[in-house]
Amino acid sequence: VIHDGRHLPEKESKVSIEIDAKLAFGTGTHETTRMICKELIERSGGTRVLDCGTGTGILSIVALKYGANEAVGYDIDEWSADNARHNAVINRVDDRFTSLLGDSSVLDEVEGTFDLVLANINRNILLADIPRFVNNMHQGSVLILSGFYTSDVEILVEKAKTFGLSPVFKKNDQDWACIVLRY
Repeated sequence: VIHDGRHLPEKESKVSIEIDAKLAFGTGTHETTRMICKELIERSGGTRVLDCGTGTGILSIVALKYGANEAVGYDIDEWSADNARHNAVINRVDDRFTSLLGDSSVLDEVEGTFDLVLANINRNILLADIPRFVNNMHQGSVLILSGFYTSDVEILVEKAKTFGLSPVFKKNDQDWACIVLRY
């Protein structure tokens, strides 16, 4: 059973993040982005982050502003990969951010593993990409998934379990859901 019965302490300091969205997704106003951002604020210190479907790069930027050491993002849309780089520069985190163009197959060329893997993508892409995510994780890594409806939670959790991931908790905002899993 997964639940969100925890109390997360608020971070004392707030940071400013500027997003020039252009044609990419991710301004921070959507329920799925907000749920992942709340998790990042609590989890990103000292981590190496993988941002799958980076869009504007907002999730990587939040992670880096809240203490991640490095973030790698990828997106299938050229304008998104470029926009994420642009936003990293605006937010002065470009020295710790790498933006790649392509689908999850680009992970075959990425060295090392990630402490925190983020994917705010639709259910079908998540179901297909979970094996690739796991290949880039180490024991103890955390996978945060969103971009899908509450009705999709069980199918995603069951798929994740087949690859050795254990659900930590889930939460929802309206009809949108977010799942946190540990490898």
